Amino acid sequence: QVQLVESGGGLVQPGESLTLSCTASGNIFILYGMGWYRQVSGGQRELVAIDKNGGYTKYADSVKGRFTISRDVARDTVYLQMNSLEPGDTALYYCYADHVEPDYGPRRDYWGQGTQVTVSS
Repeated sequence: QVQLVESGGGLVQPGESLTLSCTASGNIFILYGMGWYRQVSGGQRELVAIDKNGGYTKYADSVKGRFTISRDVARDTVYLQMNSLEPGDTALYYCYADHVEPDYGPRRDYWGQGTQVTVSS
């Protein structure tokens, strides 16, 4: 089992910045990728950004140029630097991990509990 704990959410005004962080712990074997998804009330969970081993990253079109994902592999931590925040970025942000189970077992998705980001004047 892998646990993901997020931090860094909050209330900010439009145009401001916020950084989310998420650290994985537990029985970690290989974290193939880590990233962030978000969900508004009543909506579907959508990809924000993801970083996978080997240098692959992907961003939602709506956040390109404003958000930056980074990973500290040694600390099993992923960050999301969010700049120029807009009211449309308001959502519950979930940390995600693509994990290879011990001893080269199957890949399994893990999710954090979510951290709220609210952008409002």
